[in-house]
Amino acid sequence: MLTELNRITPLGLRYMLLSAFGFSLMAACVKAVSQYDIPVLEIVAARAIVSLVISYLDVKRKRISLWGEHKTLLIARGAAGFVALLCGYFAMTTLPLAEATMLKHLSPIFTALMALLFLKEQIQRSTMLCIVLSIIGLVIMVKPDLIFSSTVDELPLISVIVALFGSLVAAVAYVIVRRLSQVEDSSVIIFYFPLIALPISVVLLGDDFVMPGFEALILLLLVGIFTQIGQVGLTKALQHEVAGKATAYSYVQVLFALILGWALFSEVPTFWTFAGGGFIISGALINVLWKR
Repeated sequence: MLTELNRITPLGLRYMLLSAFGFSLMAACVKAVSQYDIPVLEIVAARAIVSLVISYLDVKRKRISLWGEHKTLLIARGAAGFVALLCGYFAMTTLPLAEATMLKHLSPIFTALMALLFLKEQIQRSTMLCIVLSIIGLVIMVKPDLIFSSTVDELPLISVIVALFGSLVAAVAYVIVRRLSQVEDSSVIIFYFPLIALPISVVLLGDDFVMPGFEALILLLLVGIFTQIGQVGLTKALQHEVAGKATAYSYVQVLFALILGWALFSEVPTFWTFAGGGFIISGALINVLWKR
């Protein structure tokens, strides 16, 4: 029976589903805790505390140096990760979950461009097609009146801009990680994110700190826990499946976001969400599955 299960649903697929579900629950908790008037910077700080403890213990378990050898790049990775996370959380708290999740999945476009500029990697035809489809999908989802002469509800532009900027900075962080992964242990790279994010978020938060009640505190803890589940699932999926297929499986997160947004926040996606999202996800799947 186990062999049959592995044939129908490979282990890599199951880990990727776990990862996508974990990240979707994290996004739902971020949106939920923001309704208790907890500032986004405070949510980032809480997430960083949980990540700092877990990653510190992981580095100590490996008996390696906390600080690494390439400190400038490690600090840059942490700073880029902080900005990307801040923008992502802002988008989650101000946009419907499904739309915020779809915008986050535009990061492959920026990653390809960053890799071209800094790693001198060629942009493949599949990536070019992904970029074209993603731009069309973005316009349909965000500003459908530019294409269709009708009055429709639009997404808040500032939230979309912040989400896109977050995807851009996430691409920067990803390129830095790719460079660091050749010379630093993965646990050290991970450790530097909360190490940088926590003090910056606390300083920027300043007097805006809000003492969370019991329910808000539980949600803040769940943000960190579900993030860790998502990261572990992603790591395991990449160990058991080729990167292209594993990344393709991750787009089920959009489906989870649709369901959670409807069930928890009464968010009903519009036709334009499905239409634009279809272009974005199609482009992304072409990019990861058609490597020519």
